[in-house]
Amino acid sequence: MRTFGIGVIQGLLQIPAYASALANAAAQRGSITQEQADARVAFLAGRQSLLSRSNPPFIHAVIDESCIRRPIGGRAVMAEQLRYLEELAAQPWITIQIAPFDLGERTPFTMPLVLLDLPDRAVVGYAESQARGYLERSRETVSAWSREYDLLQVESLSTVASLARARALRKEFS
Repeated sequence: MRTFGIGVIQGLLQIPAYASALANAAAQRGSITQEQADARVAFLAGRQSLLSRSNPPFIHAVIDESCIRRPIGGRAVMAEQLRYLEELAAQPWITIQIAPFDLGERTPFTMPLVLLDLPDRAVVGYAESQARGYLERSRETVSAWSREYDLLQVESLSTVASLARARALRKEFS
């Protein structure tokens, strides 16, 4: 699984307090009901069980710098979220990189993206807008997304530099 997150940290990588802050804010705005907010957080917790199973998926997550700088849930929640990213990155099946702000217009994606490598070697893409998600199976489109993801991966900070940036920000939030 290759993911790119922009604006907020990708769901699989969120701590419960971070996910709750996002869902509860949507409920407070009237975008969803509180029951829907609770259901979103519960659904996410179920999806995150993938990370603790005996054969977890390999995940390469590129996170736009905006995701780690925006204080979702307040300073304490953000400090804990950044600590959790460090913990995840210590797992051999998870790679985390930060796409720094100075990539500017070289950042190829303007919305979240997931590329899934399936057991039959096919690749499917999943992109999200504010209103909905979109599953892309076209080989031509997914190949283009894969090339752009590869360039993003190369242009992003190394894992070591990414974790150092997250650690420095965590200290600021603490």
